[in-house]
Amino acid sequence: MTEESTAHGSDRQSGHPGLLAILLAMAMFVLVVDTSLMNVSISAVVRDLGTTVSGVQAAIALEALVSAAFILIGSKVGDLIGRKRAYVIGLLGYATGATAMALAQSLTAVIVFWAIIGGIGASLLLPAMQSLVHGNFEGDAQKKVYALVGAAAAIAAAVGPLLGGFITTYLSWRLAFVLEVVIIAAVLSGIGLVRDVPYTGSRGVDGVGALLSVLGMGGIVLGILVWQEGGEAVAGLLVAGAAALLGLAFWLVRRKRAGAPALLDPDLFRSKIFRLGITGQMLQQIALGGVMIALPIYLQMVLEYNAMQAGLSLAPLSLSMFVVALLAGKKAGARRPSTVIRWGFLLVTIGIVVLIPIVPRADFGWGLLLPLVVAGSGLGLLVSQLNNYTLAPISEERVSEAAGTNSAAGSFGLSFGLAFAGAILLATLSITFTSMAESSDVLPPADQQHVAQVLEEDAEVMSNTQLEELLAGQPPAIRDEIVRINTDARPIALQVALLVPLAAAFLGFANSFRMVRADGPPAAAPKGAAPF
Repeated sequence: MTEESTAHGSDRQSGHPGLLAILLAMAMFVLVVDTSLMNVSISAVVRDLGTTVSGVQAAIALEALVSAAFILIGSKVGDLIGRKRAYVIGLLGYATGATAMALAQSLTAVIVFWAIIGGIGASLLLPAMQSLVHGNFEGDAQKKVYALVGAAAAIAAAVGPLLGGFITTYLSWRLAFVLEVVIIAAVLSGIGLVRDVPYTGSRGVDGVGALLSVLGMGGIVLGILVWQEGGEAVAGLLVAGAAALLGLAFWLVRRKRAGAPALLDPDLFRSKIFRLGITGQMLQQIALGGVMIALPIYLQMVLEYNAMQAGLSLAPLSLSMFVVALLAGKKAGARRPSTVIRWGFLLVTIGIVVLIPIVPRADFGWGLLLPLVVAGSGLGLLVSQLNNYTLAPISEERVSEAAGTNSAAGSFGLSFGLAFAGAILLATLSITFTSMAESSDVLPPADQQHVAQVLEEDAEVMSNTQLEELLAGQPPAIRDEIVRINTDARPIALQVALLVPLAAAFLGFANSFRMVRADGPPAAAPKGAAPF
């Protein structure tokens, strides 16, 4: 075969390579924009479904958890049933979740269909999409498609809050998910353009490894969510999750020594650069998840912003992240990725440090502009280089497996950040409400304990307007005092919750010094798997 025929082989295989590339980018756009829609629509979803902020926040964290817990399994399932089939099933799973959101009448439907089925769909879709891009395009065409799909993800992250805010405010949050279904239907209409990519590796299944990975990540995040909701057996879930992850490490090494199929190759972690890279990836996502759950709650439940106002207030974070990621990717030059990563974590840390004292004083969302731009710029630097740093020492034949592990670490970090920051927020609210109610000079002593209990269960997730409606039958002095407690307690809780992303960013900054010492490679265009 001549060099020219090789270069155009993918064109003949797909028939319409340009259209196929656009459809793949559309699929990635839906995946990334989905969570943004939920974040800026929290108050609307709470109101329409008659649920609580903590319940919606738990659903958001659970969706990220399911995606993380099953992504390694989803990659193997794609190997066994075919990447094209896994791609279709993943899209259908995501469409099922979006459809359920459009029709949902309760939080249960959101959890079952959007968080669980949609999360499983994402775990099948992401690795399958990577393999299909690799198998349907070659040479420069392949690089361009990877860049296009990565750009679609970046654009979705940037415009998601604005798009979701506009649709939710002026139309309906349900319509946003209907549009997701329409996009997925358009992507599926072009499935005939996709050439399946045969798998030639081992078809053995590591069922024990798969189970341990799900139990490990699931136990830790579910333990946090159960604690948030005041449930029992929290310690048992956390210990079981940690034990399962430890057991997974020993199991993978044992399988490797026995020459048996393993969920992932433990030899990947022999590379110090890879270990440090996925640690940085996880910490970056913890920071992002913590910020992206605390700020929407603040904007919608404290400032009582609608979805459009919340989206506009969050735009400095997402847009600066998008712009800086593009500029850093082009202007990095000979700078080592580890150096850029260190600056990224430093800016995120500075941004959150500045943000924390502003929270109780800001009367409008744009008061957060400066710290959000600083933090967003830091996140942009991280997005531009973390994947490149992590995957640089990995050989081409192992990039797919390494990228899947990297994605799983990032998704787990995101779910952990969402869950832990949300749990800390609500726990601090509960403690603060109780303390302020019991020390109040206005509330009668006989009513203080009762008020504290009511606040723990309900007012912690209420805006002042909702609380005033609930207390309409109370004496004015009692009503005003409870609203005052609500007003004073929430900023404190939000400040404490922001310590979660701050801690993650600071640990990432400390880890970046080890990354520099590990002497990462010169900055360059990300490897093919980077957009995923």
